[in-house]
Amino acid sequence: MPKFIIERSIPGAGKLSREELHQIAKKSNQVLQDLGPGIQWVHSYVTNDKLYCVYRAQTEEQIAEHARKGGFPVDRIEVIHDIMDPTTGE
Repeated sequence: MPKFIIERSIPGAGKLSREELHQIAKKSNQVLQDLGPGIQWVHSYVTNDKLYCVYRAQTEEQIAEHARKGGFPVDRIEVIHDIMDPTTGE
């Protein structure tokens, strides 16, 4: 299944409490359950004003549908072609 990264603008994201993050994750999990096994949330990075979420999905449209049903913002969806880290240069 292809892997995607989703950029979401959420002003003040870095100041969200554990409980607020819990509620966002809970909502995401509920929507994912409704959508079925064709889409999976891997993890998300929380920065000052954005979330960067990594998903596996069969199509970009599934990710857009997840965002619509969950009420999550989407600035950008990109296919991840590869992963690079320091060991790539060894």
